[in-house]
Amino acid sequence: MTVTAKICGMKTPEAVQAAVDGKASHIGFIFFPKSPRDITPEAAARLTPPARAKNVKVVAVTVDPDDEMLDRLTRILKPDLIQLHGHETPARARDVGRRTGAGVIKVLPVSTAHDLSAAKAYEAAVDHLMFEAKAPADSELPGGNGARFDWSLMMGHRFQRPWLLAGGLDPWNVVDAVRLSGAPLVDVSSGVERGPGLKDPALITAFLEAVRRA
Repeated sequence: MTVTAKICGMKTPEAVQAAVDGKASHIGFIFFPKSPRDITPEAAARLTPPARAKNVKVVAVTVDPDDEMLDRLTRILKPDLIQLHGHETPARARDVGRRTGAGVIKVLPVSTAHDLSAAKAYEAAVDHLMFEAKAPADSELPGGNGARFDWSLMMGHRFQRPWLLAGGLDPWNVVDAVRLSGAPLVDVSSGVERGPGLKDPALITAFLEAVRRA
């Protein structure tokens, strides 16, 4: 199995280039004002050409986006995928795909094996599932907290859609994470930063090198 990677929370040309050079399959831009990785659609669009040139998928990461935001992202960024990181229902997820013409990733928070059952309701409505650790109770961010769950909970599970593993991944643990979970695609944000929202190109490179060994 070839494991691929999404580098999320892009804000600089250097970070994008490191992801592209390291053969990431996806890059993500976060549109959530409370996040240190928040970016405008216009700024994100200016960063995408190196990724587009290498067929790296562009992901717009949102939290309960309204139609106005979706229309703005579609018009300005033209993302390949919309990532839904809030409380979107399966019906809303389906509507997002229809409205934007983009693929949809639904993030599902996990702390116990029981949480995986939530995937069934979304499989017919989205293109990808993402399993990420539940955010700490005191966090204002639904993701990007560096929190992790028991990756072995994923092993042996089969889903109707491709899925991503996220939460607490970094260059030093991603090989173990893939081994324990069987993940075909991994997602990282804070694990390749030198500070909140500050992507480190060297860490991005190291993460992608580790993914290739997984």
